[in-house]
Amino acid sequence: MNNITKTLLFFISFIIVPPGFCTDFYNRNEGDYIIKNFRFNDGNTVKNLKIHYVTLGNPKGKPVLILHGTTGDGNSMLNDSFGHALFDKGKPLDAEKYFIILPDAIGTGKSSKPSDELKGNFPHYDYGDMVNAQYQLLKNGLGINHLELIIGNSMGGMNTWLWITKYPDYMTAAIPMAATPAPMSSRNWIMRKMLINSIKEDPDWNNGFYTKQPEKFQTVYHYYDIATNGGDIAWQNKAYNTAKTEEILSDKLKERVSMDANDFLYQWDAARNFDPTQDLTKIKAFILVINSEDDERNPPNTGVMQKALKDIVAAKYYLIPASNKTSGHSTTMNANFWIEELKIFLKEIETYY
Repeated sequence: MNNITKTLLFFISFIIVPPGFCTDFYNRNEGDYIIKNFRFNDGNTVKNLKIHYVTLGNPKGKPVLILHGTTGDGNSMLNDSFGHALFDKGKPLDAEKYFIILPDAIGTGKSSKPSDELKGNFPHYDYGDMVNAQYQLLKNGLGINHLELIIGNSMGGMNTWLWITKYPDYMTAAIPMAATPAPMSSRNWIMRKMLINSIKEDPDWNNGFYTKQPEKFQTVYHYYDIATNGGDIAWQNKAYNTAKTEEILSDKLKERVSMDANDFLYQWDAARNFDPTQDLTKIKAFILVINSEDDERNPPNTGVMQKALKDIVAAKYYLIPASNKTSGHSTTMNANFWIEELKIFLKEIETYY
């Protein structure tokens, strides 16, 4: 961390956020790191790959990496129930004591993505590419040689599983959430594949070189969101009869998605080869796994998580009980459900060292 200021000056296009924009986070900044000749796992190369990021807090504090979910970005983690619950003064990861890094993964936010220029010619990145770029940002861009903690949610949780298996000595601890360290398969992949195929079958798709956004994208987006988010109990409580259900559906279908179809498709497809199972024994970090009992994409009753935990030396598993307050796969984005577990985990790490 000693050379971070020097590194920022030489390697980063550093941008101070204008006053009034999220200024309630301590020492909030944004920047871009350009990776020259980045080679993707599909064999393609991008001459200048841009990785955008947000930082909060004390540059001399313990570094913490926060990884967002699909269709999100670093800023999406800075809401009341996650960012403020964790990073505000007096909170478990108080930004005055920690240095928080929130990158936009490849293909998301302000990082390089298909809609920037290449469209259907953009390399078909995967989660391994995302993690590789994040590592280069931290190591070469920000001069960080070791992380105190990684927290990732959903796609970010799967990225976290890759981080702790690919770079096992790089972090002290990690918290993968709403993610299972198993092959992308079963209903989770079937739903994603149906979503991807529906967009590709749209007459306007044109192999990703469309002149107007494929209309099917609007419907399949809402279909996937309803099918894999929300939680059974919460859905039953709000859609308690046919009339109310149809009212909710009608309102939902009126919402227009502003996201680019290529960007959307690429992000979901990036999970196609996710499978860290063979490398779980390499993990050296302290692990706190957090999932929700009503997670539609990672159902705990399959026993997949319990089986994986047997291969990890220092892992704890916290399963949030389903209730009328949880929201299925989205539950973990509300830190209030697991913040006490985080406090205990951080104290245990501190005691160990």
